[in-house]
Amino acid sequence: MPDLDTREWLLTNGLGSFASGTISDVRTRTYHGWLFTATNPPSGRTLLFSHLDASLEVSGNVVALGTNVWGNGQIELAGYELLRCFDINPVPKWIWGRDNWQLTRQLVMPYGLVEAENFGTDRKEVISHSPPCLQQSAPLPLPNAPVQFCDRILIQYRYDGSDTAILRLRLLIAERDFHHPQIASSGLQFSELLGQQQICLQAKKLGNFGIPWHLRWTKGKYQPDAVWYWNYGLSEETKRGLSDKEDLYSPGYLIVRLQPGDVVTLEARVGFPNLMAGVLTSETFSEAVEVEQDRLSQIFGWSEGSRGAEEQGSRGAGEQGSREKSFPLYPPHPAPVPLLNAQSLLWQQLLKASDQFIVYRASIAGPTMIAGYHWFNERGRDILIALPGLALVPQRFDLAKGVLRTFRHYYRHGLMPNVFSDADGEPLYNSIDAALWWVETLGLYLEATQDWEFLAEQFSVVQQIHKAFVGGTHYNIQVDAIDGLISWDARGVALTWMDVVIGANPVTPRHGKPVEINALWYSALCWLSRWAERLSSLELGDPVRLTKQAQRYALQAEKVKTSLQKFWNPQLGYLYDTIEPDDRRNFQIRPNAVLALSLHHCGFSAQQGSQILDLATISLLTPYGLRSLDPGDPEYKGRYEGNQEQRDRAYHQGTVWGWLIGPYIRAWQRFYPQQSLPFDWQPLLDHFLSGACLGSISEIFDGDAPHTPRGAIAQAWSVAEVIRHIK
Repeated sequence: MPDLDTREWLLTNGLGSFASGTISDVRTRTYHGWLFTATNPPSGRTLLFSHLDASLEVSGNVVALGTNVWGNGQIELAGYELLRCFDINPVPKWIWGRDNWQLTRQLVMPYGLVEAENFGTDRKEVISHSPPCLQQSAPLPLPNAPVQFCDRILIQYRYDGSDTAILRLRLLIAERDFHHPQIASSGLQFSELLGQQQICLQAKKLGNFGIPWHLRWTKGKYQPDAVWYWNYGLSEETKRGLSDKEDLYSPGYLIVRLQPGDVVTLEARVGFPNLMAGVLTSETFSEAVEVEQDRLSQIFGWSEGSRGAEEQGSRGAGEQGSREKSFPLYPPHPAPVPLLNAQSLLWQQLLKASDQFIVYRASIAGPTMIAGYHWFNERGRDILIALPGLALVPQRFDLAKGVLRTFRHYYRHGLMPNVFSDADGEPLYNSIDAALWWVETLGLYLEATQDWEFLAEQFSVVQQIHKAFVGGTHYNIQVDAIDGLISWDARGVALTWMDVVIGANPVTPRHGKPVEINALWYSALCWLSRWAERLSSLELGDPVRLTKQAQRYALQAEKVKTSLQKFWNPQLGYLYDTIEPDDRRNFQIRPNAVLALSLHHCGFSAQQGSQILDLATISLLTPYGLRSLDPGDPEYKGRYEGNQEQRDRAYHQGTVWGWLIGPYIRAWQRFYPQQSLPFDWQPLLDHFLSGACLGSISEIFDGDAPHTPRGAIAQAWSVAEVIRHIK
């Protein structure tokens, strides 16, 4: 589809629910739609409301404003050809038009958490009533007031022109898991109940009722007209070798007569109609935008003046777009890095992007983070690596504390969860490093807050992790009694961040002693020694016992530091990636050596660090992050494309990972403190502002130039590491 702009936009609501689509308004993914509701926050995401297919009649001429691609490859381009402008700030906005008319559409997804007693309020319902774990400074645990979830999206159309117009909005709906396209069948039906300026909808599948929801509108006449639209083509899923055809159901359409300057507002909301929800008016949309802006301002400390500048910039972009057929963003080019400050527009956009990953977990009434959109849920390792950028840098310390507590809730046998299930089942603990990242992130939190009472609360868990690793736990994870290094050996699994398994065969097995795991182990031992001393001096425990423990941890750390030299490859001037169970060394050039240099406590010398960085800069550094494997390696794969297996084989075999720019910068600042960073921020910032997902950063990029963005369109640790180091 060379003529369609398929860059994407994303809206979220703090529950795991989301809306997403493309600039050209064509649906290219299973994950495109206007209301994916998280039925068990943040899990159970289900598509209910796909979109409204619009047409406009002006002076007797009817024009279709939608753009559809069908499964046979046919493209209906009428809507895209009339699209004059798209903008993302402060909310997604499209402008279609011709010489004598213009139609604007905007979407906003309000924040989804409100206390039950405030559930019906329209204005300011979110600002002061969101759970404290997701606020800037309110204490944990949660108050006793029950929390309600409010999944909704608001759509507003504005017509400007010289003549009266008739807007037709055809409702297209579904009831399906967000991973799988909907296919029409006799077993899938939709019931509908038409009321005063609203319709209530509910699917029925094989005798079971689905999720009730309703659509209401400020003006217009609804016309029932039940029809299936078959065989939408999902081009991105075709590229990924996945199910790429979708059927959508339409119960009818809305007819709205518009005079010049008229506005019509619609709201799709999960649940049966609520008399306490307030009256839907033309002002409801702008109020919802203002509430969201106020919420972000409260969290991040933005001034009213800077917010107004952003809104003015957004209006300016739209005006330019109405004269030229372009899709501008504000600002059109990233501000130079030295000018970034708390009120800069780029910085605010980064923080806004960071907030999209912060969600509420209903099962524990606490905060957590989505690893990436569209398809990821919570990932333990990802969350812990992202937490400093998403919570510590913006000084969301209660959020950080809440997330760390969430992980403690799920601690088992020395391990922290790696993958959370979509249901309330037990998470997967298939990670050797999530527990070590938890210790490292706890250390960074304590350095930022000096919250020693929280350390006293968590210290027993830290000690249990240490004890489990020393004594042995699942997957044959155990400290080698001879050299003090951590080793593991279990077939059919992959326990490090390079975790792809095809069938029962890991693509990058890394059994034995991975380098970054043992660097994390060394840093954890250093933290343990320091914390035992601190708790002893503050008398937050038995001083004599804590002092002895501190000495024991320090001795163990020194032993591990000495043993880390086993990873040094003097011929290459780099670190072996893994010492395998039979003591063979893996000498592939991977970014794990850079990870080993980037932790708070580093066990390698200045000379070793500079040599490692020199080679990593030549072999791994790109404008978007670090490659996962040196291009000169026979196993290198420079493009991440094809079906699931083909992509999995490239995932950690050369693909660029955006989050790895953070460890590279931390290592560079440690070993080359007086030299400028050999990295130009501009390409990555350009990608953030106008790349794959406008206002976010992709999960991965091709190893080969031009480093096409791939994978998830918005990834938590990619955004977090930029926030951590851009200022």
